[in-house]
Amino acid sequence: MLTVILMRKVAIIGAGMTAFGEHWETGFRDLVVEAGVKAIADAGISGDRIDGGFVGTMASGRLIGQEHIGGLLADYMGLNPIPITRVEGACASGSLALRQGIMAVASGMHDLVVVGGVEKMTDLGVNTVSDILGGAGDQEWELFLGATFPAIYALMARRHMHEYGTTEEMMAAVAVKNHKHGAKNKYAQFQKEISIETVMDSKMIADPLKVFDCSPITDGAAAVVLAPLDVAPSYVKKPIELLSSAQASDAIALHSRESMTGLRATQVAAKKAFERAQLTPKDMDFAEVHDCFTIAEIMAIEDLGFFKRGEGGKATLEGKTALGSEIPINTSGGLKACGHPVGATGVKQAVEVVWQLRGEAEGRQVKGAHIGLSQNVGGSGATSVVHIYRNL
Repeated sequence: MLTVILMRKVAIIGAGMTAFGEHWETGFRDLVVEAGVKAIADAGISGDRIDGGFVGTMASGRLIGQEHIGGLLADYMGLNPIPITRVEGACASGSLALRQGIMAVASGMHDLVVVGGVEKMTDLGVNTVSDILGGAGDQEWELFLGATFPAIYALMARRHMHEYGTTEEMMAAVAVKNHKHGAKNKYAQFQKEISIETVMDSKMIADPLKVFDCSPITDGAAAVVLAPLDVAPSYVKKPIELLSSAQASDAIALHSRESMTGLRATQVAAKKAFERAQLTPKDMDFAEVHDCFTIAEIMAIEDLGFFKRGEGGKATLEGKTALGSEIPINTSGGLKACGHPVGATGVKQAVEVVWQLRGEAEGRQVKGAHIGLSQNVGGSGATSVVHIYRNL
């Protein structure tokens, strides 16, 4: 596991995204071009200034039959002949693309880099998509035996409930809070508040996880533009510095992990990210975390050090992770309400952090936001990426 040692400090100077949801009349390439154009325009530059790019997408080959995504996007974004490279790390593909972009700028290999994330998921049936996503786990020992991700995370939830007394109501509180945040986000797939009763009464998917404990199948794209920090103010008034980037790995199969109640990859990546930024969890003003299932957010806020092990569910139920509280979590609505186009999620998190740190998160602004964090997970925890950002 490596933490990025920044040779040049890096900033985000542009950010943009599409609405997340079901885009029946919009194709894969149209989505990512829309997000990329928005980000480049937001940076106040023309496309011919970009000299490199990275794009995260998990399963375009199986979902839409399209591979060679880097070449496709260089073509359709009008960026030829610059190099654009596809990055894949399951649901962490977007944040891995961001990490590659950071390293490219920090090293001096590139000066202005566009980073995108995209997935077009709704053209296939739910069962087919679930099987495709299941390939991000252990195909031989999990998916082949019928254990798709709802089942894997249900096992985590049951163990967390057993060890710490976490309840179904606590998990439901995650969904309620994130839908409340999503209702304030015009880009979110779901913009309607729900109640704990709605979650508890919804259809069981994998006991104890119900429909409203699960993130949806989503189409969407997001993009950011990176530049060296020392020249970033010459492009925009409010560049956002990337203080640290850390990635860690763990066993791909749940049965090989040391624990089922937390993600070691997140714990390690978080420790390295905080060390590099010379900060602690208490210094964070807000965070975007990977809530593919409600139990995932509870484990994330514990793994990141915002709450002690076993206290994440109670803290959520008590409102300590809502807007205006101790540590606002998933102001965008998270994967749960904003949506989860898997390759785009990590970049969407970065876009939300940028908007918060600029004071541009309409209707859901964290007051006095100065430092933010994003955490993105691949599979059930084999990959985790943590980024820390601040405004200047």
